[in-house]
Amino acid sequence: MTSMNHRRSSRGLAALVLALLTACAEGQMTPAPVAVRKWVGPLVNVPGGGQFRTVIFYGPWQCSSQIMNYCREKCAGSGHVLQGCMWIADVKMDFQGTLVRAGSRFGMAQCCCNYGTLSVKQNDLARNRWNRARKGFREEWAQRFGTWPTEANGMPYQGHHIRDLAHGGNPTDWENILPFPQDLHEELLTPYNQCYANEPPWTQTGVDFPYGE
Repeated sequence: MTSMNHRRSSRGLAALVLALLTACAEGQMTPAPVAVRKWVGPLVNVPGGGQFRTVIFYGPWQCSSQIMNYCREKCAGSGHVLQGCMWIADVKMDFQGTLVRAGSRFGMAQCCCNYGTLSVKQNDLARNRWNRARKGFREEWAQRFGTWPTEANGMPYQGHHIRDLAHGGNPTDWENILPFPQDLHEELLTPYNQCYANEPPWTQTGVDFPYGE
C-alpha cells in the first residue's frame, strides 16, 4: 500500500472521478487489520487506451484528522458549525495504461454541520425527486463505471445520500450519492443521528487508515 503523499493519478481518471463526486483524499495512512465490506467493480476501458477499476470500501469509521479538518472548514464555509464527522466510505480508483499504473483513494465523509432540517413536505418532495431519477442515475453510473453494484440476490444497491435529504442534501447530485448495500445502508440511521447530536464517537478523531484490504 502506498501513502497518499506518493500516489499518482491519471489526468483522465481524475476527471472521470470528479464527474461522480467531490472527494476528500486521505492523509498519511497507518494500516489496521480490520475486516471491511467492499465492492469490486469491473475493468472499464478508458478512451485513448488503458483500463481502470473502482473499489468501494464501506464504513462508517471515525474521521481521520485530515477529514475532520476538511469537514470543519466545509461547515464554516457555509456559515455552519461542525457537530460531528463520519467517514462513510473510501472509493479507490486503479488505472493501468501502456506506460503508467496509477491509483487514487478518496475518503467520502458526512460532515454533520448544524444544518436546519426540512419539513415533512419538503423531505417528501426531495425523496420523490430521487425516486424519479433513480433508474436513470443508476444507468448513467453504470455507463461510467461499468456496472451499478448489486446484492447477492441480484437486487441493486441502494443510493445513499451522503448529506442526507432531511438536512438539505441534494437528491440527484452526483457528488452526493454513493451505491450502498441495503443492510449497511439501513444501519446508518443511528450513527447519523448521533453525529448530528454532537455525540461520540463521531466527535472524536480516528486513525488515518481504519481497515486493511
